[in-house]
Amino acid sequence: MEADFSEMRYELQSQDGLRRRMQLECQQLHTELLKIKGYKDMQEIQIKHQSSPVQLTEALENKNTELLPFSESQECQQEELNKIRNHIYREEQSHCSEQERMKTEISDLTEELHQKEITIATIMEKATLLERQLKMELETKDKLLAKQQLLEFQYQVIKSENTHLKEMV
Repeated sequence: MEADFSEMRYELQSQDGLRRRMQLECQQLHTELLKIKGYKDMQEIQIKHQSSPVQLTEALENKNTELLPFSESQECQQEELNKIRNHIYREEQSHCSEQERMKTEISDLTEELHQKEITIATIMEKATLLERQLKMELETKDKLLAKQQLLEFQYQVIKSENTHLKEMV
């Protein structure tokens, strides 16, 4: 997920850089357009003073023809810039929703982990209690076994005495 975020971040940064370059180019083209319009206006004024109306019309048409590619280029760049802005906006929205989903998932996993830790602690307590009970039972059985062995030994002694007494009688 971190790699995806890094990749998205890199893509957004590169698109932002492209968008900034396009804005700069648009500004430069706009500046050039203003300069050309200024030159055109000055030339028109000069032409008005020097030329006939037919020459003025031809010059104006030539200038308009020269300016047409610049305005078309600016419109195309503006459309491209808008597309990039829309794409960046969609990516940001996607990124935000993905972050929210991941936060929710992390919260759920944290809660699940907490529940498992509680369960493990409960099991450990029960295991400790059972272990103590088992030790107590083993001690009791060891005592009973020792007592049984002692009784058996006493039985054997009494039996042997009894046999000895029977022989004497």
